[in-house]
Amino acid sequence: MYARRTVLKGAAALPLAAVLADPLLSKAVAATLNEADLVTNGGLNVKGFVAVPEATPAPAIILIHEWWGLNDQIKAVAADFAKAGYVAIAVDLYGGKVATDPETARSYMGQVNGEDAIDTLSSWIDWIKQEPICNGKVATIGWCFGGGWSLNASIARDVDATVIYYGNVARQAADLKELKGPVLGHFAESDQWINHEMVDKFEAEMAKAGKPVTTYWYDAQHGFANPTTARYDREDAALAWERTSAFLAKNL
Repeated sequence: MYARRTVLKGAAALPLAAVLADPLLSKAVAATLNEADLVTNGGLNVKGFVAVPEATPAPAIILIHEWWGLNDQIKAVAADFAKAGYVAIAVDLYGGKVATDPETARSYMGQVNGEDAIDTLSSWIDWIKQEPICNGKVATIGWCFGGGWSLNASIARDVDATVIYYGNVARQAADLKELKGPVLGHFAESDQWINHEMVDKFEAEMAKAGKPVTTYWYDAQHGFANPTTARYDREDAALAWERTSAFLAKNL
């Protein structure tokens, strides 16, 4: 117990990127979250992990993991949001499965049922809006696989802000009209999949829908904000996080 407290004390003094880059620190911080069980509107039994700030009621943020699954890094980001004054819910769309190699991650991602994912995300948004720890304002944020689902969740339910890190944004104006709040997107110039062609079309469709969107491009690769991969770009990740923090503070 003493060793764990020592690790947590050290983690509290470190920037988020340093915590995410260290598996021991990420695991220790992730363990501070509260596990929550939820029966979705469609009858699914799902789990999430909740970080609660010192002062409530507070705005809430729904975090959606990368294609790796809900690992300690995403939970640690949720804990950091709680330190900043938000209720943070790290949602699991893989049913507890976590990948450590690209082949397995790709397999898990391919197994996700779209209707179940929307049911899960919508239900978490509905749940937190009714909880006394939430002031009624909600945002979504996701990375990679989760970036696309951050947008999908915001289309399915009214939220106050949406953040997308290099996620699939191939949606039409008819769908985007359902968005309530503004969208912030972070994209990488060297991304071979979430590229300018896709994002330019997304911006055009957002304009048709009359919805506000801000996009930033970084001279980096897909996944540049993840300190655990070789594609991590420290300066761009820090800038994107600064922009994300300001965006959420403004809209929540």
